[in-house]
Amino acid sequence: MAIELGQGTGPLKGIKVVEIAGIGPSPHACTLLADLGADVIRVERPGGQMLTGGSHDFLNRGRPSVALNLKDPAAVETVLQLVEDADVLVEGMRPGVTERMGLGPDDCFARNPRLVYGRMTGWGQTGEWSQAAGHDMNYIAITGTLFGLGQTKDRPQFPTNLVGDFGGGSMYLVVGILAALLEARVSGQGQVVDAAIVDGTAHLNAMTAAFLEGGNYREERAANLLDGGAPYYDIYETADGKHMSVGSLEPQFYEILIDLLGVRDTAPDRFDFAKVDELRAVFTAKFAEKTQAEWCAVFDGTDACVAPIIPLTEAFEHPHMKSREVFVKHHGRMQPAPAPRFSRTGATLGLPPAGGAGEHTREALAAWGIDNVDALIGSGAAVQI
Repeated sequence: MAIELGQGTGPLKGIKVVEIAGIGPSPHACTLLADLGADVIRVERPGGQMLTGGSHDFLNRGRPSVALNLKDPAAVETVLQLVEDADVLVEGMRPGVTERMGLGPDDCFARNPRLVYGRMTGWGQTGEWSQAAGHDMNYIAITGTLFGLGQTKDRPQFPTNLVGDFGGGSMYLVVGILAALLEARVSGQGQVVDAAIVDGTAHLNAMTAAFLEGGNYREERAANLLDGGAPYYDIYETADGKHMSVGSLEPQFYEILIDLLGVRDTAPDRFDFAKVDELRAVFTAKFAEKTQAEWCAVFDGTDACVAPIIPLTEAFEHPHMKSREVFVKHHGRMQPAPAPRFSRTGATLGLPPAGGAGEHTREALAAWGIDNVDALIGSGAAVQI
């Protein structure tokens, strides 16, 4: 397979990124950079690693896979040669690991002082827990965010790894990288971007902190405006055991809700807080009278702020999602389209995910200007599958 640089069409066309492969948020960040047109080269350990890999792994799409044994000095030197011509390096290891490998910030800046060095961790590069292991739910737990998630009063409910890994993690890493790239164009100097999931998640939760500071938030679940405490911002079961999401916060939307539900004469005043449970009971009983499809026919396209809760396979076929092409089939696999969208430099999907670590080693390293690829493969410093 021929690997060519500069094939992206998005606004990051021409930006070159070296990715030291990790799991979760760092590959997600590099997928986003690749979707938006950057040339990303993914450096993996031979054999790959747990929880990642294969042609179905959309977190690895859009870039070639190169397998390098980073315990071999020749492989480390190869990465440093890649860095010499790169704009960004992304790594997601524990603090200090890349330094011990000879690929820390000082090593890379010595080769390329304009480099943006993106670091993705859970706890951050500093702090009492910086060297401890952890996962998404641990990171969001100590930010005060997980405590308030869910509508079950006796225990929190975690939303898989969306809030920490991807919301507070990869998205903040990408924002930091893009900001540092802009600054480097002015100053001519690179810098380290220390993106920690605890930092990003706390920042995501700023509205809750504002409500708390203003005296408008109770630190318990299902007791506030946006956590199920309000009957008009909650989830209701339909006659066929499915569910509808109701977000009729504003008065004008609420009026449409109660009219389309047919409960204007039976629903108590929404601002009578002594009758919150009574209002919820009215909504619960009403939604139980029809199937989800029947309620969709009632609410679709209205301003009631009511939408069906559907699984991913049904989301592929939802009329709005199809008309906007939120999901696309690429190389035979249905997956999320690049986001966001641009009026002039629209993104397109490039390489499908590699079938295994090192599928593109020879072609990708050659395309990035590495001369001794066959010798690297012959010595075992690099692996081609």
